[in-house]
Amino acid sequence: QGAMFRCSARCCEDAAASMQEVQRCIERCHAPLARAQAIVTAELEQFQARRSPCLLQCSDQAQDALGAGGAEPRVRGQLDACLATCGEQHLRLVPAMAKRMRQGLASIQ
Repeated sequence: QGAMFRCSARCCEDAAASMQEVQRCIERCHAPLARAQAIVTAELEQFQARRSPCLLQCSDQAQDALGAGGAEPRVRGQLDACLATCGEQHLRLVPAMAKRMRQGLASIQ
């Protein structure tokens, strides 16, 4: 962000530039930051999309168990164990996700 703001400030310092030229210059300065934000957002959205079905399955299993007459404390324990398993499974995805983000961010000029 700092580089984008410094670049944008340099655009505004060009007294010979027209308003449109300054605006295009600022847009060019903002483009790398926008690409970086898009890379991070896409990775986080993909992570969330992979995590949500697991959590939903845990919730469904707990509701089914309660509906079948399961004792609430036992069902709560099963739900907690299921949610913990989901968390552990998805935590293993974080290093690869971080690596993809670093690679994507490094490719931005």
